[in-house]
Amino acid sequence: MSGVMKRMGMIFRAKANKALDRAEDPRETLDYSYQKQLELLQKVRRGVADVATSRKRLELQLNQLQGQSAKLEDQGRKALALGREDLAREALSRRASLQQQVSDLEVQHQTLQGEEEKLTLAAQRLQAKVDAFRTKKETIKATYTAAQAQTRIAESFSGISEEMSDVGLAIQRAEDKTAQLQARAGAIDELLASGALDDRSGLGSKDDIQAELDRLSGGTDVELELQRMKAELAGGPSAQQQAIEGSAPGEGRPSQTKHRFDKQ
Repeated sequence: MSGVMKRMGMIFRAKANKALDRAEDPRETLDYSYQKQLELLQKVRRGVADVATSRKRLELQLNQLQGQSAKLEDQGRKALALGREDLAREALSRRASLQQQVSDLEVQHQTLQGEEEKLTLAAQRLQAKVDAFRTKKETIKATYTAAQAQTRIAESFSGISEEMSDVGLAIQRAEDKTAQLQARAGAIDELLASGALDDRSGLGSKDDIQAELDRLSGGTDVELELQRMKAELAGGPSAQQQAIEGSAPGEGRPSQTKHRFDKQ
């Protein structure tokens, strides 16, 4: 049972990973990473500003304490000049207490100043990294966009090629069908001309007299050709030539024909 559950879990994770991979846009991921780096840089800058503010506050306190210390020293000197040694001792005692505070504040000031320098340097380095990442990000995004456009163009050309293939098949079918119709129309015309197929439209029909004349004309041509062939085999002029020479119009033709017959 545990093996089945592990297998199901692996299949689920694989399918989820594949779905996430299809849904993920590298450009959006890069923009998100860049935004996070900007937020981190903003935090570092804010830290630098906070440290600088604390350092400035300590400097103001130091200036104030040093001012008070100088004032107490001056008061003690005046009291001692007036013969008030007790007041001079009190003033110097207070000044010593202020000097201890000044020393502590100077140590804190140096610590804050060192921390501020470290944070400033870290902010500068982080700024350089963020700028470099932004340049690389834009380059990757431009490359990805160009590759995506090329892929879409290639897919479009592939679709066009498939469509053109279908169009070519349709054209071939249309040409085949047109040739078939032309052949059928030609066959029907031949059948109508030979009389094997009746023309029910009445446009090409012949009456009985014209049909008889056509038949006699066809028979006469056959007879004349048969006589010509017989004459050629016998070595003499054909009957067809005699008929043509005897009936041809023109001046002098009857006498020439008669003279030719006399010579024969």
